[in-house]
Amino acid sequence: MNEILKKIGLYGIVPVIKIDEVEQAIPLARALCQGGLPVAEITFRTACAAEAIALITKEFPNMLVGAGTVLTPEQADAAVAAGAKFIVSPGLNPKVVKHCIEIGVPITPGCANPSDIEQARELGLDVVKFFPAEAAGGLPMIKAMSAPYGSLKFMPTGGLNEKNILDYLKFNKILACGGSFMVPSDLIKAGDFAAITKMTRDAVMLMHGFELKHVGINCESKEKALAALNMMQTLFGFEPKLGNSGAFAGTGFELMYTPGLGTNGHIAIACNFLDRAVFYFQNMGLSFEPASYQKYLEGSKAVYFADEIAGFAFHLLQK
Repeated sequence: MNEILKKIGLYGIVPVIKIDEVEQAIPLARALCQGGLPVAEITFRTACAAEAIALITKEFPNMLVGAGTVLTPEQADAAVAAGAKFIVSPGLNPKVVKHCIEIGVPITPGCANPSDIEQARELGLDVVKFFPAEAAGGLPMIKAMSAPYGSLKFMPTGGLNEKNILDYLKFNKILACGGSFMVPSDLIKAGDFAAITKMTRDAVMLMHGFELKHVGINCESKEKALAALNMMQTLFGFEPKLGNSGAFAGTGFELMYTPGLGTNGHIAIACNFLDRAVFYFQNMGLSFEPASYQKYLEGSKAVYFADEIAGFAFHLLQK
């Protein structure tokens, strides 16, 4: 798969934006970045789309910006010249797809049925847009269509919102989801970019689904760990479960037989998609404990941050 498309998959959500006034471009891009989602599909439905892409890519060089609603090779050329790194179209136009392949820019054309998908595969594509997603049958339709097509991935767009986007993202044939629910046109028109920042952050947090899984407490010895375990069972009725390196009191506490990472212990934070969470935090400039990160690269479902918080090591854990 193309590296740009892989990166889109790690972002998980692609805001689909219609910019009516070029003055909206910079504050809107800033709101997305501050909300934790430095990626956008700027639709070619307005005359200022190319100029907006150029302004955003210059002001925010690390932001991944693409062009949507691209209907002709000429629009694709204009988008790429402005700085777009990917192209999205509402339908599958072989002429546009072939042109994008020739100029080396990834394109995800809209496909709503198996015939469209057959054409996309014939053109060498491994990611397609499913549009209009909800109107065309939604997630059940994608599941029904995807079975014969192996590793083909979908980027559904159209009718997705905070109520259904997580269901889409949890299906393993979904690369990412496009949506405009965090960038509503009325807020853009009103210039309420603070609200857009909050809605973007809410969408990001919804996708990640961070939640406390358990607290690990460093004990001096196995004897003291088991004594604490017994006390927790007596006081609170937490069911004990013995492990190789520690014992669980219920599901909320892990009593370590010997001190592990963290001055006082560790705290596990569960997330919906470990790879997307790691990517998210790396984009924030955070790093991970080297040995733990290497294990993550080798397939581990947990990874520790490099730095402690309040004397505790924190690690992410795949739900």
